[in-house]
Amino acid sequence: MEASSRTEELVSGELVSVAHALSLPAESYSNDPDIEMAWAMRAMQHAEVYYKLISSVDPQLLKLTKVDDQIYSEFRENFEKLRIDVLDPEELKSESAKEKWRPFCLKFDGIVEDFNYGTLLRLDCSQGYTEENTIFAPRIQFFAIEIARNREGCNKAVYTSVKDKEEKGANNGGEKGADSGGETEKEANKEINKSGETAM
Repeated sequence: MEASSRTEELVSGELVSVAHALSLPAESYSNDPDIEMAWAMRAMQHAEVYYKLISSVDPQLLKLTKVDDQIYSEFRENFEKLRIDVLDPEELKSESAKEKWRPFCLKFDGIVEDFNYGTLLRLDCSQGYTEENTIFAPRIQFFAIEIARNREGCNKAVYTSVKDKEEKGANNGGEKGADSGGETEKEANKEINKSGETAM
């Protein structure tokens, strides 16, 4: 009986502690550098894999999720005039933009895994991932914009540019350029699973 009473006191004390922690404002929590570093590494790996894919495989042939068609149609229904080749950060991050994006993103809760996970998104789709050309975005926003870029031919510039460099290297007797292109394509193809979807 004494052990049972002691356990109840411990559980009750833990519940009070948890309730207190949950009632504190978000500003009172510090960010764990290890968690931030792990997130940053995962976001960068995702960006590198995606860029290799659009550099190696015709982007119009890529399928990023099982629900690409739904994402694309919902995206263009809600953002039909959004310019996707060169994004304006204000159209993604301003308060009015967030009001419009929020319901779109929430539609994919439970449909797209980690739909709100932070991802890196290129502002200018003809360029790579650089500090100046990158913005943080929820994963579903990344998918919506990149699926549209792929289907509408915007990412073709990256693919064509890499292919032109490979051909130029091969024509100039630079076998290294030809070999590295083949290796890049092999690496990218490893990222595409049997159903034709990328491992994003």
